[in-house]
Amino acid sequence: MSCNVLLLTIHHSQLTTHKHKDMTLDAKIPAGPLAEKWNKHKFDVKLVNPANKRKYDVIVVGTGLAGASAAASLAELGYNVKAFCFQDSPRRAHSIAAQGGINAAKNYQNDGDSVYRLFYDTIKGGDYRSREGNVYRMAEVSVNIIDQCVAQGVPFAREYGGLLDNRSFGGAQVSRTFYARGQTGQQLLLGAYSALNRQIHLGKVKMYTRTEMLDVVTIDGQAKGIVTRNLINGNIETHTGHAVLLCTGGYGNVFYLSTNAAGSNVTAAWRAHKRGAFFANPCYTQIHPTCIPVTGDHQSKLTLMSESLRNDGRVWAPKTVEIAEQLRKGTIKADQVKEDDRDYFLERKYPSFGNLVPRDVASRNAKEMVDEGRGVGGSGFAVFLDFADAIHRLGKDAVAAKYGNLFDMYYQITDEDPYKQPMRIYPAVHYTMGGLWVDYNLSTNIPGLYALGECNFSDHGANRLGASALMQGLADGYFVIPYTLGDYLAQIGPKPVDAKHPAFEKTKQDVITRINKFLAMKGTKTVNEYHRDLGHIMWEYCGMARTGEGLTKAKGLIQALRADFWKNAIVVGENDEVNPALEKAGRVADFLELGELMVDDALMRKESCGGHFRLESQTPEGEALRDDEHFAFVAAWEYKGDNQPEVLNKEMLDFEFVHLTQRSYK
Repeated sequence: MSCNVLLLTIHHSQLTTHKHKDMTLDAKIPAGPLAEKWNKHKFDVKLVNPANKRKYDVIVVGTGLAGASAAASLAELGYNVKAFCFQDSPRRAHSIAAQGGINAAKNYQNDGDSVYRLFYDTIKGGDYRSREGNVYRMAEVSVNIIDQCVAQGVPFAREYGGLLDNRSFGGAQVSRTFYARGQTGQQLLLGAYSALNRQIHLGKVKMYTRTEMLDVVTIDGQAKGIVTRNLINGNIETHTGHAVLLCTGGYGNVFYLSTNAAGSNVTAAWRAHKRGAFFANPCYTQIHPTCIPVTGDHQSKLTLMSESLRNDGRVWAPKTVEIAEQLRKGTIKADQVKEDDRDYFLERKYPSFGNLVPRDVASRNAKEMVDEGRGVGGSGFAVFLDFADAIHRLGKDAVAAKYGNLFDMYYQITDEDPYKQPMRIYPAVHYTMGGLWVDYNLSTNIPGLYALGECNFSDHGANRLGASALMQGLADGYFVIPYTLGDYLAQIGPKPVDAKHPAFEKTKQDVITRINKFLAMKGTKTVNEYHRDLGHIMWEYCGMARTGEGLTKAKGLIQALRADFWKNAIVVGENDEVNPALEKAGRVADFLELGELMVDDALMRKESCGGHFRLESQTPEGEALRDDEHFAFVAAWEYKGDNQPEVLNKEMLDFEFVHLTQRSYK
């Protein structure tokens, strides 16, 4: 029996260009024992022979870890790939910002790790809101990812015997995180980028930089291309492909302030959603516990301090409000607070995991300290991450060897030396577990349209374990999509896509009309101001803690803000030039619509799970309290037209191999 049954009735969006009878869609999880599902599926999928692969064109949007690895792998197999990114180089993809590491179940430490334990930790970390089949596959191929990256020259840290070194991350009691100092994302991206460059040189990948996807083209219900805008000269262009792969990352910037690059956005995924692709679990937002605190309204983004720092750093807050006030006023410094006056609250509350509890747990506890008046720093919105013990135990040089670039980054931003004083940290929006709904093959419910990496919802449930984003992105790109995409292409055949089909011109005109609408906006308030206002609403009412009352208020505020945006926003410049204001207008317009859907999703889910914390649903100890009887499902939302309520479709989660239990890290 499949470990996952999807009970969905599809009523296609009025924007799709096709009509057919209602159909039932399933997640296509292979039957059989957990450890055999992926191997069986790889044997069952249809293949494209090598001579035929060059007859197919594949579009890859986004060139971070998921996109670059997918484009390189598919081109290596022989497909013709068109790759798109809005940056001036794939090297600028936000994957570069990942710091701490990448998980893999190699058990080099001989400390009890296994594929099954990584699978279990991920299911538990996601608060039992992920698919078993997908998560086990990710754990299974994780071991191959490391070998692939080492072969590409990724300079992972090594231990004294020459084997690759590992560090610990939150939500696990084993060391399974491979790392390259605090630059793991950058080094992994350089590996994928080199593989991509090889295929560009060979002519199998055509690279389009400074090009933004603004819509997806469907013909007879299948994705057959995209519409893009050249960000240098404003040209609106159409591109054909037998399949479209969206690898465009997450939507954390709906909160305005996040650890994401300022350009990160939801537009590609949201355009696909408005063409009929389901959007799953949008309210599942990860708040990262170790970020440099907000300093004022002048900021456009926040900076992450890697979770790896919690291996040796100890998180604490003053035991009393009085000491906290002295610290906030600057009358005393952190190193003057006596040990007996410090509350190492994670170690106290969660002795089994200590400072390495999962991100959602650590974040909520930091907020609790601040809410009690025990926050530190000028704003009071911070707790300490202290390395004094580690420096005393290991020596400054050893700590610098592990975390030196992170310490330098903190010093450059704050002008405080973390070797002498503890870091000040506070939670911030980081990763989004929600995204486009996909089945086991990474296909959305629109045939030919795929979503990889953070762009999809599939593997992390309600909370992502640290060091698993890089693992999922590379698993999807290097090891999953080459099999599952081939199965689809073999079924549709290599007949060229008709670039003159009316759907291309129609979709192109839709994009031009939308751009002209933005350029006609001559109000008095900048688009960035609307983005900031939206972020304040989202953080206040749909952030770390949510209530029915607050979410209802947020929905009304967002609707009013969106109406005001279309009346009073100003967009300067023209289309046929470099125009950041125009780019931002399109992205913020999409964020305003997404924000309302996130609120609707959070309102509907009257339980707490992982990063979604409803104050009405918590244990006596203040932990997230799930309601498995009523909410053990994926919420897959269906667009029904502008200003129309979205339709909720449910994918019921059936756990065959893991027993549902209250999550505990004590």
